[in-house]
Amino acid sequence: MNAISIRNPIVAGVLALVLVILAAATFAIVPETQQAVVFRLGQPIRVENRFQPGEQPGATGAGLIARIPFVDRVTYVEKRVLDLDLENTPVLSTDQQRLNVDAFARFRVVDPRRMLQTAGSEEGVANQLRPLFGSTLRNELGKVSVTALLSAERGRVMDAIQAGLERRARQYGVEIVDVRIKQAELPEGTPLQSALTRMQSARQQEATSIQAEGQRRGAIIRADADAEAARIYAASFGKDADFYDFYRAMQSYNYTFGRGSQEGAGSTNFILSPNNSYLKEFEGRGR
Repeated sequence: MNAISIRNPIVAGVLALVLVILAAATFAIVPETQQAVVFRLGQPIRVENRFQPGEQPGATGAGLIARIPFVDRVTYVEKRVLDLDLENTPVLSTDQQRLNVDAFARFRVVDPRRMLQTAGSEEGVANQLRPLFGSTLRNELGKVSVTALLSAERGRVMDAIQAGLERRARQYGVEIVDVRIKQAELPEGTPLQSALTRMQSARQQEATSIQAEGQRRGAIIRADADAEAARIYAASFGKDADFYDFYRAMQSYNYTFGRGSQEGAGSTNFILSPNNSYLKEFEGRGR
């Protein structure tokens, strides 16, 4: 009886251990931030807690799941947004400017089974996407000029890069959430200096063109104003010839005896007879 009583606790402990192992092989806990792919005999059969657009926290498939012990295997895949950095990538713009571009993309695994079959892991899919990101970046930036990256067109360029990378990333079961260009710089040294010289020359030519256009428009405006003034003078002359003669004479007197003489280096003296025709307007209307 003593031997049986000694063995009973051992048997109970062994049975408890077997139950714990069996429970661990049967049940698994899926975190809120992970997607669980269940494999059976090496083949994926279902995905637990799969990402769904617009899902609310706490209303997903996270938590306790069951599987066939020692037959099913669970592989976890990140559910959150992942980062992909691309640094110092050489790019040739459409105006033949060489740039070194730093950019990053953010992506999310939306088809874990395809991602595991094509890339094997999150790190593997990042390694597969990096060269695709680089080639897409070069293709899209090769269609625009350097100045486009410094203007509002920069947003359109990034959208085009995201759309191009999205088409190529679908084969890995991921979607591209965002693409951003962190910086785009000209290479150091002679290429940089020559590029700055060309940009300065282009801006000077543009300034000269704008100045010439302004002078042309100014000449047109002045000509139109002179024509309008001549028309007004002609209309006034037609209505009152005496007043027109008087107005023109007053202008001549002002220039000759006033402002005009002050502009010279010295003074000018005029000796005229009282009945000189130039001074007839001083006699008034009652002459």
